[in-house]
This record gives sequence, C-alpha cells and structure tokens, in this order.
Amino acid sequence: MYVIFHHHHHHRFCYVSYTHLCFLLGLLRMGIKFLLPAICVFTWITSWIVLTESSDGLARITLKKQPLDLKRLNAARITQEGLDSNVNDQEAGVIYLKNYLDIQYYGEIGIGSPSQRFSVVFDTASSNLWVPSSKCIFSIPCHLHSRFRASSSSTYTKIGIPCTISYGAGAISGFFGLDHVRVGDIVVEYQEFIEITKEPLLPFLIAKYDGILGLGFQDISVERANPVWMNMVQQGHIDHKLFSLWLSRDSTSEFGGEIVFGGLDWRHFRGDHTYVPVAKTGYWEILVGDVFVEDYSTGVCKFGCAAILDSGTPLIAGPTAIVDKINRAIGAEGIVSLECKSVVSKYGYALWDNLISGIRPEILCVDVGLCSYNGSQRARDGLKMVVKNGTIEGSSLGEAPMCTFCEMIVFWIQVQLKQQRTKDMVFQHINQLCETLPNPIGKSFVNCDYLELLPDITFTIGNKSFPLTPHHYIIKVEEGCSTVCVSSFIGLDVPPPRGPLWVLGDRFLSAYHTVFDFGNMRVGLAKSAN
Repeated sequence: MYVIFHHHHHHRFCYVSYTHLCFLLGLLRMGIKFLLPAICVFTWITSWIVLTESSDGLARITLKKQPLDLKRLNAARITQEGLDSNVNDQEAGVIYLKNYLDIQYYGEIGIGSPSQRFSVVFDTASSNLWVPSSKCIFSIPCHLHSRFRASSSSTYTKIGIPCTISYGAGAISGFFGLDHVRVGDIVVEYQEFIEITKEPLLPFLIAKYDGILGLGFQDISVERANPVWMNMVQQGHIDHKLFSLWLSRDSTSEFGGEIVFGGLDWRHFRGDHTYVPVAKTGYWEILVGDVFVEDYSTGVCKFGCAAILDSGTPLIAGPTAIVDKINRAIGAEGIVSLECKSVVSKYGYALWDNLISGIRPEILCVDVGLCSYNGSQRARDGLKMVVKNGTIEGSSLGEAPMCTFCEMIVFWIQVQLKQQRTKDMVFQHINQLCETLPNPIGKSFVNCDYLELLPDITFTIGNKSFPLTPHHYIIKVEEGCSTVCVSSFIGLDVPPPRGPLWVLGDRFLSAYHTVFDFGNMRVGLAKSAN
C-alpha cells in the first residue's frame, strides 16, 4: 500500500510506504519534542524515494480518455489539401486536415513559472504546441478552457510572430511566445509555443482538451518552431532519443494510456518490436505493403504505400478503392441505407400484408406508427431533406426521415406488385434500393450483433503481418439506450508521388504499442498489452 504526497520543493509526486508513514505518526504521537526529528526522517525518506523513482530517466504522461459519440464521429474529417503556406517543407506537396472533434486521448502539461495547467492532445501528426491565451476574448471556446496568462509567469518572453493553423473545421490564429513547459517530471526551458487568440466554435467549444502538443518533425512545424521532444533532447533531459505510445482500449475506464519520453515500458506490449525506417520526415511516415481482408489481397498497395501514424484521430483513412472493399466485406453501410433497411426489416412484411389486404397506401405508415400525419409529405422531398441535412437524432434519423423511408418502401412495394413479383423478390429488390441511397454523413455502420463473424484486416509492414480484429477497427458508440457500431475505415485519395497514402489513427495504434525512435529515424511496432 502506498500513500501519495506532493513534495512542493521537488514539484513531483513522492511515494511513501505505509510502514514509513506509521513510523512517522508514531513519532508524532510521542510529543512535540520529537516533531523536528520526525520531519528530518521524513525529509530523508522522501529525498531517497525521489531519487529512486526518477532513476529510470523516463518522463511519463498519463492519458485520459473521453467516450466518442455520433456527433463527434459524424463531424470527423480527414481531407487532402494543398500545401499550407505556413508549412516550410516545400517538398511535402500535401498536408491533410483534421478537425479534432473526434479526439479521445489527451493528457496534462504545465506552461510558465509557476506552472499553469493545460490538457492537450499529444498529436504525432502535427508539430506545434498551442494553448488558448488570456488575450483570446472574442472566441467563446477560449472562455470555456484554461487560458495562458503571460503576466503570471516570471519566465515568459513574448516573441509576437503571428500565425494561423488550418483545420477541417476552420482555422485558429495567435502569436508565438517562449516559456518553460513541464511534461511529466521534465521541465523544457525556452519552448516556443503559440498563444491562441481566435479559434472556431467547433470543435473547440465542446472539447475537453485545451490545446495541442505536436509530436511530429520540425519540417511541418509552423515557423519551424522546435517541437517539444526536440528540445527535450537538446537540453539533455532524456538519455534515449525516442518516445513510446500505448493506448488502452478499455471502454469502461477513463484511463486512456501512457506516453513515455526517453524509453518504453515493457508492461505495455507483448513480444518484440518490428522496426521500420521513417520513409519521409515531417509526419511519422512509414511504408506499408499489401492490405488483406482475411487472406484476400486488396491489391492497391501491393508494391508499397505511404502511411502516417497519427494519434490525433481515431480513424483509419486510406485509398478509396481499398476502403470500399473493406467496408463491403464487413457489411458496413451508410447511415441512410442502414435506417432504410431497418424500416424494411421491422415493418416491411406488415406493410406488405396491409397493402395486400386493401388498406389505403397513404395511411399505412400512420398505422405502423412511423408517420404522425396522413401522408401529405412526398417521399422524394423527404429524402432530399435527409440527404441534405444528414442529421441524427438519438439513435435514429428522427421521425420525419423514418416516415419518409416508410412511404418510399410502400411506393416500391406497389411498383413491384404491379409487376407481379413474389414477396421474396420484392424485398430483395427493396434492400438493393436501400443500398443505393446516398450517404451524406460519410460514415459506415455495421450490425453490432455480428462483430465476431467479421474478417480481420491485415496490414503488411516490414514484411510482417499486423492484423486488426473487428474489436480494433470497429468503433462502438453508446447512443441513448443503444449501441451503434461504426467502421473506422474512411476513404482518402492522395495522388502520386505522395500517395497512395494511409493515415493509421488510434484504432490502429491501440492495437500496437508504438516506439517513435527519432535517434535512429525508425518506428517500432509490437502487439499492445490491452
């Protein structure tokens, strides 16, 4: 048993054994004359423990985890863009934008003297550190998060260079400052960071984190500011030039994982790491080979594709030709198609029977409870509304779309009846029509009841296989009283020479403990101890 004390002199946690604590309390009980010796003993014990606790030379950051919901996933975006004017690597040719709404993992750092606390996303696919500034007055999200107050820090220096960073949901802007940054037990001195004075309403209005700490290379850093990990090395804080990432998949725990600067924790992985070289700096970019659905090749990356390891998104983005094959193989469908088929499976036969028995078509959907009016809304107009808005209310699309689907199905049954087709043929045709409906949201949903039957998706990296089971690549979202299952695979087409490109986000990184070895310019992957 251990009791945790915060030792203010060392600004770190000290662990004192229960036996030592009882000994000290016993001394205190003997009287006030023993108070000074007791304090001396306590100081000696804690000083010794501080030395032993920090002797491994590692800085550990505990990551917190927030649950994903449909709103976050529906707004998740990874898009290809032309090179941003703020990025200095002119050979990169492409950047991709995220909107950070779908972030799950974040941890705590400190900036300034005394240290001001901030929750940040540790993002391996960006390189700058930014947090909201106390000078951010006119952006509502700033007022809902911790803001850096330069006047309260004795070690702050204003640089003042203005900058803007673009994301999928908009752009943030601010200016550069310089101050000490605490990461775990390490204090990085004179770290350049961005004080944000303007940020868009979404996604930052509902974000649990305050800012972003980029773990990418200096090549993609705005104004070529040194990333935090680079300053750690240059200032001699870590012996080994690497950091490692472990993400927990335990959905019941708020504890999300751990980043270890300067080494790795053997408790977080099983077996040996497979190391592959960093193919291109900027992002943590490696090469992947063929991608398999069970044992079947998807072909596009047979001769190699680039892949970026990205802790800033839960998604796995890749060439549409492969992603479409994967999503078809796992039975993933758009939300509109899924809801259409849901109406067919729950109400189709009842609609058929009532139509056969002579009930007027315009009141059928009222009878089954999907419409609260007498069919005055035309199905085609309703579908346009569904496709245009693409909104989700609760666990379904809401009453109006469900009513629309019902009216569409009644119409389709009528058309098929005129052609004298059998019941089975009619419903096979209707399900096919559901599949052809456009999917405005862009997410693919699967039936949660059949996860055990879905195939593994395997990436070839360093001539070794790295399979993802359905429990890795399917995102479970609690929505109201039900659970929705969403495929993490989305299409992203980047043309040569930069593409074809994969973005391997948290769904992949939670399956494999990852070592980002910048000393040897390589990445190591081992099976995660989840």
